[in-house]
Amino acid sequence: MRSSPNALVLRQARQHLLEHGDVCADGLDAFVARSWQRSLAAGLQPVGRVLDTAHANGAGLRESLVANQELLAHSQPVMEALFQLVRDSQGMVILADKHGMLMHTLGHADFLGKAERVALSCGASWHEQHRGTNAIGTALTEARGIEIHGAEHFLERNDFLTCTAAPIRSAQGHLLGVLDISGDQRSGPPHTLGLVSMAACMIENRLITTTCQQQIRLHLHSQLEGLGTVAEGIVVLSNDAWVVGGNCAGLALLRLSTPDLGVARLENLLDVSLDELLSRHQRRPGQASQVRRSDGSILFVLLEQAQRTWPSRPASQAASVADRSPLNFVKDALAQLDTGDARWRAAADKARRVLDKSIPLLIQGESGVGKELFARAAHNSGARRNQPFVAINCAAVPENLIEAELFGYAAGAFTGARREGSPGRLREAHGGTLFLDEIGDMPLAMQARLLRVLQERQVSPLGGGPLVAVDFALICATHCKLREAAELGQFRSDLFYRINGLTLILPPLRERTDFQVLTQRLLADLNPGRGVVLAAGLLQRLSQHPWPGNLRQYANALRTASAMLDAHEHEISWSHLPDDLAEDLAAAERVVATQRAPHTKAPALSHNLQALSRAAIDQALQSSHGNISEAAKQLGISRQTLYRKLA
Repeated sequence: MRSSPNALVLRQARQHLLEHGDVCADGLDAFVARSWQRSLAAGLQPVGRVLDTAHANGAGLRESLVANQELLAHSQPVMEALFQLVRDSQGMVILADKHGMLMHTLGHADFLGKAERVALSCGASWHEQHRGTNAIGTALTEARGIEIHGAEHFLERNDFLTCTAAPIRSAQGHLLGVLDISGDQRSGPPHTLGLVSMAACMIENRLITTTCQQQIRLHLHSQLEGLGTVAEGIVVLSNDAWVVGGNCAGLALLRLSTPDLGVARLENLLDVSLDELLSRHQRRPGQASQVRRSDGSILFVLLEQAQRTWPSRPASQAASVADRSPLNFVKDALAQLDTGDARWRAAADKARRVLDKSIPLLIQGESGVGKELFARAAHNSGARRNQPFVAINCAAVPENLIEAELFGYAAGAFTGARREGSPGRLREAHGGTLFLDEIGDMPLAMQARLLRVLQERQVSPLGGGPLVAVDFALICATHCKLREAAELGQFRSDLFYRINGLTLILPPLRERTDFQVLTQRLLADLNPGRGVVLAAGLLQRLSQHPWPGNLRQYANALRTASAMLDAHEHEISWSHLPDDLAEDLAAAERVVATQRAPHTKAPALSHNLQALSRAAIDQALQSSHGNISEAAKQLGISRQTLYRKLA
């Protein structure tokens, strides 16, 4: 972080600007002087009112969000981590697009009010032409990391801010957007240009590995231990060994710059050819190679390549390599559900490792987190994708029918049975995947029969008949803690250990870091082709809601709000929300306001029965961390009753 500018010098420079209409650069940093000159040329005045509404509109924000979905997806987890580092400074973390429009913000509640007064909110443009000298706009114009402190801002109304921003670039060096930390300059926040630049680098690296996953990539560092870290260099190669992209560190390690892309060949930069690196990768995949630059200095190189055939090889040899190459570079069904949350992505990565290996999956998570959706995606990502996916909700089938439903029955096995009998869902899953949802609610007697089927891989229908061999992948799901249930004798421990091949825990919606991208996808699915977005400020309120029903509840709320839109409307505002949700959000905002002003008189307690009921439910869900069964026990009601009250 550079030293704070001299306050007297800034006052004198601003006074000269007001009196003479030009910039006196004496004492100003060169980039600040250049920015003030550009701001003046744009027709801005350091004092007076700025027409914020001219640069904050739903249509522009909607277009930007659609155009920058991938940037948003990879930026949001990094922004979450960055915000945790600067939370104590009571500032905010901001992502802007390449035009300076703010797309996503994370802010401390005490600072958001000040920020909104100067339009530091989603949909507003902070390009230099609109806001004068500021970290976001000036970083875009200067194409480098920038710090702007206090009165260095061109507009006096922004001089309470101190801001640090770094540009985010594509593999080809194109500006994609800007990452920024802004706060009150009087609080002396500890954010530095190095911190923001490192976070921007993390986003760039992830974007390169994602957008260039079908191309040959070299990961470089002067130390072996540097590979895989945020400091590693990455360069992208064409099949004939031309350098066609990379991050700043990668280009620097090869002594290149952006204009060299497409005109520099690998063999002129390192003492090894691409063919040799590909051959080493074939023999020892995942192992780094030691190479030398033209000056003799050492680099460590790890090659990543997702294509099925190697370039510059005979067809027969290329085919043999392709036969042994993994096909996990294909964007499978799990990847299509991935909207950027690190915990969800980790669960998907683990699931991929056991697909097609006869290892059962046990998916745990609160009701509504998308366990069945995850299970279907896992099925569609494996070798059984063209075979049946048979889903059974063990909590929804009546206890007296679940045996017949699962195991089938012979003709005339019981009163009301179909004349021709039934094969049962286990046999229907033969060759494919059996998904047992809410398996924790399966009766103990059925658990014993299921265990026998899993052990013997044979089904005996009710009413007699020959044993029938079955072969299926098994995925189970539950909101219960099965290990604890097994210890209490409420679930068979032998069945628990049989189905618990790999346990995956899906995060609840309130803990996910991809809320904005997830919202965009839900809105796109609910309103195909319409470009529906949320009003500025509403998304943050929704992201702070506990969502006890998780994705199911949130999707239903967005579906209802979308239905409230008129044909010409494309922005969901507070008026479109279901009344109960709007009341809950408003109540939460009142609680936050009360916490901000602890000495103000507390509002009178409402005696409305519905409000009291809702408050009791919210408290029970919060104390049980969203576990429906535990919350129902605390309230003294059944799970079904609680579900009805949440609907």
